Amino acid sequence: MKTTANVDLRPYNTFGVTAMCDKFVELDTVEDALEWAEHADRSVPLLVIGGGSNLLLTQDFHGTVVRPAIRGREVTDETPDYVLVRCGSGEVWDDVVAWCVEHGWSGMENLSLIPGDVGATAVQNIGAYGVEAKDLIHSVEAVDIHTGRMACFTVGECKYGYRDSVFKNALHGRYIITHVTYRMNKSFRPITDYGNIVEELRRMGISHPTLAQMRQVVIDIRKSKLPDWHVMGNAGSFFKNPVLDACAFAQLQTSFPDVRYFPLSDGRVKVPAGWLIEKCGWKGRRIGNVGVYERQSLVLVNYGNACGTEILALCNAIIKDVEGKFGIRLHPEVNIV
Repeated sequence: MKTTANVDLRPYNTFGVTAMCDKFVELDTVEDALEWAEHADRSVPLLVIGGGSNLLLTQDFHGTVVRPAIRGREVTDETPDYVLVRCGSGEVWDDVVAWCVEHGWSGMENLSLIPGDVGATAVQNIGAYGVEAKDLIHSVEAVDIHTGRMACFTVGECKYGYRDSVFKNALHGRYIITHVTYRMNKSFRPITDYGNIVEELRRMGISHPTLAQMRQVVIDIRKSKLPDWHVMGNAGSFFKNPVLDACAFAQLQTSFPDVRYFPLSDGRVKVPAGWLIEKCGWKGRRIGNVGVYERQSLVLVNYGNACGTEILALCNAIIKDVEGKFGIRLHPEVNIV
């Protein structure tokens, strides 16, 4: 365990925003997490972060920032049909995806190249191209900050929803995730009917992709649409895609017949937030140090010297415009602090 005072959090958020914290604690092992929880000062504000890829810092944090950096991957169970893979919460997510693909275990490939750490998948229920983390997660291990004891959650107990979990709601700020176990399939059934995957496969002349090819297709698509945060600060998709009931969507479609949408199994309809933002004229628009990425309207970018309040102001302006034009209020996917 390493504890440092007065730390600049710029290296720990993919927006590249400068913000100071009073104390920064890095936990390398479960034992570190248990020891820290036992002696933690619960009177000061606490912020637990991972890779910082889903975080917008709008001010200095006058409290303690904790970063789990627990590494390791292991197979804990195996059958003819699946394997259970247990990963430390500090493992880089895309490294785990690549490792599973190399071993021929499927399920994660559509989530390739999503930035961040393993721990964030359990909190955020990350998703892309028809797959969500909840489809893969078997269980989540964590340290209870209040009691200093270990806890294990089944996937059902995590109460996953669209970019949501119990760790963002009822148990927000209470647990430090140490490990996530995923159930990976030994048989490969590609999920191609989402986004640009079919089009990209057709362009490559592939009708029956292998597991490795599927991962590469997703990587290529993401690289073509999203900026590299090492070069241009961003947090990926900034807004959640709004989900409307059938009645509300029918009204929207009457006013905007060209609206894009994805029907859901429960009768509701998901509307791409990027389409709404683009129709409001924000795609590629820049205001000072911040802007909306020219290739993907869901991505807000830091052109180099933005502070968090500038990005937040851009976020609020977009929300106002979309609500004014479509009557739909967008909600950030990013954790705003």
